[in-house]
Amino acid sequence: MNPASAILRSAKTIAVVGLSGKRFRASFGVAECLQRAGYRIVPINPLETAVLGEKCYPDLDSVPDPIDIVDIFRRSEFVPEIVEAAIRKGAKAVWMQEGVIHEQAARRAEAAGLAVFMDRCILKDHSRLA
Repeated sequence: MNPASAILRSAKTIAVVGLSGKRFRASFGVAECLQRAGYRIVPINPLETAVLGEKCYPDLDSVPDPIDIVDIFRRSEFVPEIVEAAIRKGAKAVWMQEGVIHEQAARRAEAAGLAVFMDRCILKDHSRLA
């Protein structure tokens, strides 16, 4: 089994950093599909209070529950601080959506034991499992 499949099969909770409540945004569509597939979605966005019926948190450090995957819908320059928070949270993986690339942060996450998926859509990977 490839690493993406293994992570997606074992994960229960996905924190979506940059999840917007605007239905036309890619983050909303991806998170909505993943939620319908059975994952618990934890929205991370300081400008929202709730998205997809879930309480929104301003940052990863504010989430009281364990997180399996941190899915990043933010510009690449924000990735290092998100990766550091994912490491502190004990996440198993960070998933940088298409167009989100940060080699140094990826190496840092891998060195801390997290699986890293960069410049890849988590929903497209999930769809390949079905």
